[in-house]
Amino acid sequence: MSAYSSDQNLNVTDVTGNGVEVDVATNLLNGTVRLSVLWTDEIHLSPDDAEHVAQALFRAAERGRRLAEARTRRAGPPSRAPASGIG
Repeated sequence: MSAYSSDQNLNVTDVTGNGVEVDVATNLLNGTVRLSVLWTDEIHLSPDDAEHVAQALFRAAERGRRLAEARTRRAGPPSRAPASGIG
């Protein structure tokens, strides 16, 4: 099972019709965002599709921040070293 969750609202393919796709996914373990261009090194997007990708990245960033914050809260506050009494 993958730690990444893809944006199900994003369905963008290359305007040239060669089947290239874009995937935006959030890592559910650490909140990082992955942008994948599938089947090639580049993709040609219409202006509308470029906007859809940008919106998917914004959604993933928001989700990643929430996951990272929740992870930090679960870890609790950082522990402080006891005073050594030297000084």
